[in-house]
Amino acid sequence: MITKQLVAASTKPLLLSILSYGENYGYQIIKEVERLSDGELQWTDAMLYPVLHRMEKENLIQSKWVKRDNGRKRKYYQITAEGVKALEKEQNQWKNVDQVMRALWSKPETELANISIK
Repeated sequence: MITKQLVAASTKPLLLSILSYGENYGYQIIKEVERLSDGELQWTDAMLYPVLHRMEKENLIQSKWVKRDNGRKRKYYQITAEGVKALEKEQNQWKNVDQVMRALWSKPETELANISIK
């Protein structure tokens, strides 16, 4: 299971990435994260909705209510232009961290002192 700290750090880029593929609603986002992580990331409503609301206040995403055939409403979220820019920044940061970790974890201990990260 992934630690709470890593889950917290990855929530914003994961949400922006999912929404970059199209609008989605809370429960489906939770299920998509679970599917993509092979069950390693277990998000809850209590965790997700405060983050969605904060990101909406930051103008990274926007929402709209859609009435379904059964008369019930469902809130859909979509990424904004500002959210796309934020996603690009997040992607660059995560790629840099990934590059460093891969370099460190792929080298024998004797070579670690000579690693040069660009």
